[in-house]
Amino acid sequence: MGRTIHCIKLDRDAEGLRVPPYPGELGRRIYENISQEAWRMWLAHQTMLINEYRLSPIEPKARKFLEEEMEKFFFGEGSERPKEYVPPKE
Repeated sequence: MGRTIHCIKLDRDAEGLRVPPYPGELGRRIYENISQEAWRMWLAHQTMLINEYRLSPIEPKARKFLEEEMEKFFFGEGSERPKEYVPPKE
């Protein structure tokens, strides 16, 4: 097991990320406060946002939207699913 941090998303101690997953101040905050498990949760949520909103991550407008949603997901009130989203049946 790597370094242990108190994950503010899960509100418990968990294994931290190995490297900052995003550039800049937001990446540093995520690295210091978010666990690997919570990061995986974000990646799944981000994929859903990209698919549902048909975003292209190379477009600056889409990247800004995803960064804002990441900030809300980890440090704010949470990033919501699109109203039209229907989870896949298992």
